[in-house]
Amino acid sequence: MSRRGYLGEFELMVMLALIRLGDDAYGVPISREIEASSGREVSVGSVYATLERLEEKDFVSSRLGDPTPERGGRAKRYFQVTPKGLREVRKTRQALVSLWKDLPELVERRP
Repeated sequence: MSRRGYLGEFELMVMLALIRLGDDAYGVPISREIEASSGREVSVGSVYATLERLEEKDFVSSRLGDPTPERGGRAKRYFQVTPKGLREVRKTRQALVSLWKDLPELVERRP
């Protein structure tokens, strides 16, 4: 069974946060960025589950950092957007802008 190639809403939010944070971001800063930008509470577990899905689609890649004493000798897993992932974000943006265009119900009206 093939995985769907497009980005879901939360996947897109994770990708945008990852792009904003730059290479070598990991779960906690990604979840904080989403919370700060959207006002939406986000669990780190949901971020990591999404990152795993994005990695299966080849939209992100990851690497393990060095083990640290403050993490009990465990290493952080760092993520970065792949060129394929960046193309998919651009494609998703283009589709959303196209769908949004010319919808009078969604045009902001100024008082």
